[in-house]
Amino acid sequence: MRPDKTLGVLGGMGPAATADFLRVLAERTPAGTDQEHPRMIVYSHTITPDRTTFLLGKGPDPTEYIKDGLKTLIGWGADMLCVTCNTAHHFIDGFRDEIEKPIVHIIDETILKSSQICPQGAWLTATLGTMRTGLYQKHAKESGYTFRIPDEQMQVEIHDVTDMVKAGQHKEAGEKFRGIVERLWEIEKLPVVGACTEIPIAYANTGLDPQMGISCLEALADGCIRELYYKK
Repeated sequence: MRPDKTLGVLGGMGPAATADFLRVLAERTPAGTDQEHPRMIVYSHTITPDRTTFLLGKGPDPTEYIKDGLKTLIGWGADMLCVTCNTAHHFIDGFRDEIEKPIVHIIDETILKSSQICPQGAWLTATLGTMRTGLYQKHAKESGYTFRIPDEQMQVEIHDVTDMVKAGQHKEAGEKFRGIVERLWEIEKLPVVGACTEIPIAYANTGLDPQMGISCLEALADGCIRELYYKK
């Protein structure tokens, strides 16, 4: 069952989300021994400028940092790639043709997982950067899936939750996110998609039904496993 390909993981956006992705991937991998797990190269490229800050017109462009990170992983021997940041995929979509190795795309994988779990739709929770680009909405439209969008004020609150996770305030983030989710469920009881890699960490600290949270980290891990183990 040992895959032939080496997976390159571009992380550090943020560090806690990258660490959680590695945990999720290890737990979901169909391996019985150390030797059956995939070879991985992890680049925690923490100097990458904040993606949302740039998209809101307040900081430097992260494009070249993301591109350099992916090309560095290829140079180190990665056969396929993934990036543990949703908003980064807005930039990746602009230069994807320049990357010579396949990328397991977190947006497409999360939409696939959402459509399998709840075909009628789901709440989309993400950073302001991801929401303002319409990244998920554009990719979902291509596959015929529909997301429910929180109002502007809740989007700001959700972004604050992601910042709290980045700052290590996981319990506090969970408490804040629980209140947001409960307000969304008063409108319509649909699963909540964590479309920022910090949000699954926050959701895990809400005490809410795990089945009602759809994790982009789990979706990305499942996509990587499919490509590593099952795709010829």
